[in-house]
Amino acid sequence: MHANPSRPIRVFLVDDQTLVRQGIRSLLSLADGIDVVAEACDGRQAVEQIPQVRPDVVLMDMRMPVLSGLEALQALGKAGALPPTIILTTFDDDALVLAGIKAGARGYLLKDVSLEQLVDAIQTVAAGGSLVQPAVTQRLLSGLEHMRNEFVSLDQPDPLTERETEILRLMASGFSNKEIANSLGVAEGTIKNHVSNILSKLGVRDRTRAVLKAFELHLV
Repeated sequence: MHANPSRPIRVFLVDDQTLVRQGIRSLLSLADGIDVVAEACDGRQAVEQIPQVRPDVVLMDMRMPVLSGLEALQALGKAGALPPTIILTTFDDDALVLAGIKAGARGYLLKDVSLEQLVDAIQTVAAGGSLVQPAVTQRLLSGLEHMRNEFVSLDQPDPLTERETEILRLMASGFSNKEIANSLGVAEGTIKNHVSNILSKLGVRDRTRAVLKAFELHLV
């Protein structure tokens, strides 16, 4: 599946690491029919610039300061301004995969993919298709099915407090306990206690399952 060859595919690159952006831009400069037209170093810049630039495809990092890739996806989607987007990340994280796809991402690739794979992915989503690495897809679907089976026998969990819901949303955005603590201006130990309470209330044993269950029950 390929986009119209009459003009280059216009790509918007979003990543907080300058070297990563330069590296991807340099790689894509070797590919025919792809033009990196703009860059952003955090999600907020992406949300501000993408509706103006109107690229054909966005390459979006997930873990960024100011506004995460997931939050940028959600904001652009809510505004009806989300172009076909491929999530690029170094983290093989099921919860972020699910969250990104739910937020409207059309593809998901780890940053160690080859130039050929990246170009093919860009061409695929530019032409209206979707692309997720097969291993990620299979594991994600298996995880969803397993989680769904668990949910069938569960009652609605104990309600989360406002602060617990806030922390759960940050967990869903891929932030660590330390990053959440810094963001909220509290001790990391306090966050650990909140996370333990969240896991207990949701009846799960780890953070990934907590995020998956929260999406399934529309808690975030």
